[in-house]
Amino acid sequence: MINRYIRAIAGTFILISLILAVYVNMNWLWFTGFVGANLLQSSFTKWCLMEKILKKLGVKDKPNNDSCCS
Repeated sequence: MINRYIRAIAGTFILISLILAVYVNMNWLWFTGFVGANLLQSSFTKWCLMEKILKKLGVKDKPNNDSCCS
């Protein structure tokens, strides 16, 4: 469940920052890069700040049943 929230939040951040880059200022692309870099580092280190935040907010994690294909 947490992985779905993380994917949804990351996707939303990226889309919003792309829209802001087109209509407000190109510097919003730095935020897009930041989100992408955090996704990449979390794939190597298995540490994600958004996961910690969501757990503190009370989001429960399903045990290994969180596949994108099911």
